[in-house]
Amino acid sequence: MIISRTPFRVSFVGGGTDLRAFYATSYGAVTSAAIDKYMYITVSPLSSYFDYRIRVSYSKTELVKKAEEVHHPIVREALTLVGLDRGLEIHSMADIPSQTGLGSSSSFTVGLLNALHAFKGEHASAEQLAQEACKLEIDILKEPIGKQDQYIAAYGGMKYIRFNPDETVYVDPIICSPETREALFANLMMFFTGWSRPASSILRKQKKATANKIEILTKMRDLTKSVNRVLSSGKDLDQFGRLLHENWILKRELVGGISNPKVDAYYERARKAGALGGKLLGAGGGGFLLFYVEQQNQNSVRQALSDLMEIRVNFEPQGSKIIYVGG
Repeated sequence: MIISRTPFRVSFVGGGTDLRAFYATSYGAVTSAAIDKYMYITVSPLSSYFDYRIRVSYSKTELVKKAEEVHHPIVREALTLVGLDRGLEIHSMADIPSQTGLGSSSSFTVGLLNALHAFKGEHASAEQLAQEACKLEIDILKEPIGKQDQYIAAYGGMKYIRFNPDETVYVDPIICSPETREALFANLMMFFTGWSRPASSILRKQKKATANKIEILTKMRDLTKSVNRVLSSGKDLDQFGRLLHENWILKRELVGGISNPKVDAYYERARKAGALGGKLLGAGGGGFLLFYVEQQNQNSVRQALSDLMEIRVNFEPQGSKIIYVGG
């Protein structure tokens, strides 16, 4: 039996510039961090006594005889890519529901690939996992998504990720002290809006609109430099919150559907209660709201958003890893 654990993520600034439609014209960049909420994938041998040869359990259970019969597209293509066709069981579990803006789909893909490689007795590096996950989701399944989620899930930590026109990706750690990182996460508050949404519909609109939104996306990309300077210096950390707000204002201009009246109302309530800035995580439309709030204002923000569920998150330094190998 193999068990992989893969972190979810929060994306701070630059989201949308990791789409090929943008970075092919120049380069894209994001600043993201892995968090202590995870996707778990279990892969184990399947006894030959069963008349099916592959069992896949997620929100439903599939019993099939070969990989090409699996309905779950990511599982089917991951089995094909790694070269496994039968004789195994796959189970998935997650700390947070899917489609809530934390990169769960790519965490699933990266974690599944990691577990399948380990099941074959192979070690897959973070770079290999990220590349294969991008190939599977973007090139094979034609999902209208970017590359940031696959890379932060594979590498973990807090990273500046640059997406180049030649399809290479640079992954660099944000150089900041442990004290600055702890202070940052102590000032982050995250609330679940109560509804989820598929990112694909919004991202398809954004992909089509990219050519007309180059200036906005370039400003969002360049905010990564400002965020990185704030984190590296450790001075005036509150500026991080103001940059989050600037990124959110820009993001709302990309396409319709990123925000909605309910999200806007929650955002304004949090700002009036003392949040310096924030954003809706993921492509938009629902999921989690992230805010930067100074310690003395956190109870006020908590009260202002008392009808939402607060989720406490912390920094995760590691990316996808195999946490169990056994019989």
